[in-house]
Amino acid sequence: MPTREQILSFVNERPPGANPWVVEPTRAPIAMVEYDSRWPQQAERLRERLFRLLRTRALRIDHVGSTSVVGLPAKPVIDVDVTVADPADERAWLPQLEAAGFVLTVREPWWHEHRMLRGGRRADDGVPPTDGGPAANIHVFGPDSPEPVKHLVFRDWLRADTADRELYAAAKREAAAASTAGNEAVMEYNARKQAVIREIYARAFAAAGFLQ
Repeated sequence: MPTREQILSFVNERPPGANPWVVEPTRAPIAMVEYDSRWPQQAERLRERLFRLLRTRALRIDHVGSTSVVGLPAKPVIDVDVTVADPADERAWLPQLEAAGFVLTVREPWWHEHRMLRGGRRADDGVPPTDGGPAANIHVFGPDSPEPVKHLVFRDWLRADTADRELYAAAKREAAAASTAGNEAVMEYNARKQAVIREIYARAFAAAGFLQ
């Protein structure tokens, strides 16, 4: 299990020369849309599909990100965290997902052995996998990673707190507009939100009991 210190940390230092991209990102408009009531059902179908594909290799699968919070605008892409025993042992879990049409896009062994796969039909890249499901980002972590815990804390706080939900929605719309106008990639869009995200995390951590 991750420690309190790991959960509260936001360090992600990439080794010199390391490239996380298995498939390089492209620049495209940030497709921000208003909350869609179909997202929870799409996420649940995706969870069920991933459990069928991974079977006992999936220790847990959680719907996270903006599509998991009622009322938040979001890119129409379902984010899920998949916890496996050892993300670095790709032979144990990756072939099942690739055979189903998911595409390994990110590999970050220095950051809690994070892997990300993309799935579904999407408008924000040049080579979309077409596995038949909703557009999705599948984030794979191990049981000692703090990231799934942090994602759940953030999600549950936004579900509960109207003011921070509205604050985050405004930050997302502003960041999407600026990144689209500047022809930026999604990394720049994410960077534009960081100050507000950290502010909200402080309140979410306090509410969850991580800060005294």
